[in-house]
Amino acid sequence: MNSFNEKEKKLLDTLEKLKNFEILTIKNSKEIKLLENKKNQLEIEKTELVKKYNFMKNEYEQLKVKLDYFNKQRKEESKKEKKFEEKIDELNQETDILIDEIDKWQM
Repeated sequence: MNSFNEKEKKLLDTLEKLKNFEILTIKNSKEIKLLENKKNQLEIEKTELVKKYNFMKNEYEQLKVKLDYFNKQRKEESKKEKKFEEKIDELNQETDILIDEIDKWQM
């Protein structure tokens, strides 16, 4: 009889474990679905962020090209201004020399 009681107890324990296992499986299934939904949402957000990043990267490259162009233009303008100032200085010197020569002739 003892053997029968032990077998019955083992059977009941096993049945209880199976019930708990099913409940855990259902809970895990819900958690898995929830995690899958979160994963999908994160993938969508990642895709959007990658698009934004690529857009901003392109904008940056375009702005960089424009900035380089403007810097080059500014340097060229600076060179032109310097040449112009040198020419003005040369003309001033020539004018001074001519005035001196005129003054000499007038004396």
